[in-house]
Amino acid sequence: MRIISGKYKGKRITAPKNLPVRPTTDLAKESLFNIINNLYYFDAISVIDLFAGTGNISFEFASRGTETIYSIDKHFGCVKFIHNTAKELELPIQAYKSDVYKFLEKTTLKADIIFADPPYNFEEESFLKIVELVFAKELLNEEGILIIEHSKHTDLSSHNNFQYAKRYGGNVFSFFEYIH
Repeated sequence: MRIISGKYKGKRITAPKNLPVRPTTDLAKESLFNIINNLYYFDAISVIDLFAGTGNISFEFASRGTETIYSIDKHFGCVKFIHNTAKELELPIQAYKSDVYKFLEKTTLKADIIFADPPYNFEEESFLKIVELVFAKELLNEEGILIIEHSKHTDLSSHNNFQYAKRYGGNVFSFFEYIH
C-alpha cells in the first residue's frame, strides 16, 4: 500500500501477507480523500477507522495531519501491524483489538469522521447495523460523517441518515450524516 499525500507522500508500507484484508485501492482512496479534503481540515478532525485492517486509511489521515485517530480491528495481527507501523513512523494512531459492533456499543469516543470498511460479503443488515449504532450512540460530532466502503452490489440508500454514494470501479463509499 502507498500513502498518497501529506508528510509521508509516496511512502510504501508493506503489510504481512497473512492478514485477512482487502485494502482500499489507491484510486478509490485518492478519490475518497479528495472528497474529505473539500469538507474538512485534516489537522482539525478526529477519526475512528473501523475494520481498520492494514491501517491504510488511518495512515493516510495521519500523513495528512490528523492528530486523533483510533483504529479498530478484531484481528490481533492487524492491530499489531498498525501499532508497530504507527510507532515506527511516529503517527498519532491508537490501535485497539475489538469486535467492531462491541466497540460501537461500549465506546464513549466521538469523532468527526467514522470510516468503516467491513468485509464486502456482509449482508446488508450487517452494514446497516453499523449505521444504526453510530447514530443511536451519537458517536459523530455535530457536523460529522460516517463513511462506509462496500461493493457495488450493496445498496445502503434506504437508511434515513444516508446522504449520497460515490462509486469508483467496484468500490462504493456511502456517506451518512445527522439529519438537521
